[in-house]
Amino acid sequence: MRGAKSAKWVAGAIVVALAATACGGKDKAEEGEGKAKAGGAVSVGISEPKRLIPQTTTESEGSQVLDALFRPLVSYDAKNQPVEDAAESVTTTDNLTWTIKIKPGQKFHDGTPVTAKSYVQGWNWGAYGPNAADGNYFFATIDGYDALNPADPDGEEGPKKAPEPTAKELSGLKVVDETTFTVKLAKPFADYKTVLGYTVFYPLPDAAIANIKAYEQAPIGQGAFKIEGKWDHNKSIKVVKNPDYTGTNKPLVDSVTYKIYQKQETMYKDVVAGALDVIPQVPSSELANAPKQFGERFKSSPASTFQFVSFPTYDKKYSKPEVRKAISMAIDREEITKVILNDSQSPARSFVSPVVGGYRDNTCGDSCKFDPAAAKALLAKAGGIEGNKINIGYNGDGGHKEWVDATCNQVKKNLGVECVGQAVPQFAELLTQVEQKKFSGMFRMGWIMDYPSMENYLGPLFTTGGSSNYYGYSNKKFDKLVEDGRAAKTSAEAIKLWQQAEDVLVQDMPVIPLRFGKNVFAHSKNVSNVEMDLFNRVDVTKISKA
Repeated sequence: MRGAKSAKWVAGAIVVALAATACGGKDKAEEGEGKAKAGGAVSVGISEPKRLIPQTTTESEGSQVLDALFRPLVSYDAKNQPVEDAAESVTTTDNLTWTIKIKPGQKFHDGTPVTAKSYVQGWNWGAYGPNAADGNYFFATIDGYDALNPADPDGEEGPKKAPEPTAKELSGLKVVDETTFTVKLAKPFADYKTVLGYTVFYPLPDAAIANIKAYEQAPIGQGAFKIEGKWDHNKSIKVVKNPDYTGTNKPLVDSVTYKIYQKQETMYKDVVAGALDVIPQVPSSELANAPKQFGERFKSSPASTFQFVSFPTYDKKYSKPEVRKAISMAIDREEITKVILNDSQSPARSFVSPVVGGYRDNTCGDSCKFDPAAAKALLAKAGGIEGNKINIGYNGDGGHKEWVDATCNQVKKNLGVECVGQAVPQFAELLTQVEQKKFSGMFRMGWIMDYPSMENYLGPLFTTGGSSNYYGYSNKKFDKLVEDGRAAKTSAEAIKLWQQAEDVLVQDMPVIPLRFGKNVFAHSKNVSNVEMDLFNRVDVTKISKA
């Protein structure tokens, strides 16, 4: 085993991000469609989270809950630059060793103090290979990671087991005093401060280390809300206002109940009926009805989401780039976006989102241009596709059926290849199947950035052995360019190298870029000041009763 897989995947088809004016911190609601009121209880719809431990919660549903329970070291301003939040300062002189001072006086929900040790022990838990944390990969930049994650001699799929780790703690983490710790990286990383806003870098209290299984059912954070009771699986998770919270973004409402749904369509009906207050992703089947049913309570804004279809490149059937490009060229992105998704997303022809620095429009070129004749000719030149049939997997709880079926219809019409959509009931189940390579065929994925950097799209998704590279893509030239970008002295130099790496992807086409997300959400008459952030999360510190 070489660490565990991580993924900040998004479950739904339609996703949401902050409006440009709302990208900054989490000040009290000052704008919105109604006057903010203090007090009361509200509800937000989600799918069943996969995990609820910060270091192993890397998908959208669990992240939504943990965002209420924790306060990050840094948050992001209107220009997507990191600003201190739980941290008092984050400094470095060489991009290699970073000193992090946390603000004094912070407490966990169980009353114990938040200290430098709380961060170090949480990060060590996430980095220790045998714990199989989904966020393990994020600690690979820290000195000493390899000792906690010895390489499996014949890979994860081989029969041999990886040797036992030779250490339990990262040598690059040092507690300096009660509120200060240092992080020594294996290599310089100019953008490291930007990374620290991500979920896996939240602290863990002693209670978590003592009994991590019990902790996951009732996570203890240091954020604006604390959990009431326990995670009621497949039903709900309730959080209440934390009276000891010291951050500036103090919540308005007394409590938030995250209601867990199997289907977005059911979630939608409950919001219409007033039985649920917020649906973060309006299902594609209701996009035509939503404006009439919700009026001004139906909203959209830009998002960091990147929706794509992946090829299992390790499968001989999909191993030729020409085959992959032909399928891409047979898809009319504009038609699906307009007809099926009511322009709730934008066609994508690049491999990184427009919200990050370094984005270039249409890097994909002819391989993402709708051209049925050229697609058919390219597929014929490549010798066709085995069995003349493909399947596209998707999670049934995410509202994907309509666009997957439409995509298959286009492939059938334009390439003469049989295509079927294959639903897996839950998002968490689909993630597990593709992670373990138990799903046979193409599969849809949607990526929300973990932190605002071009590297966060290229590194986890496409580097050899990358944390979320479920499709087995590998190209040494690409890997080196991504790595060289990380080690660049400045962000500007890094972007130039990462853009060269993206050009390599265009030649190989391990995935088909389809759409960039927009926030498309709705809320009941019971609430106001509903906003979502770049990470597909409802900002529950701003929401209020109507």
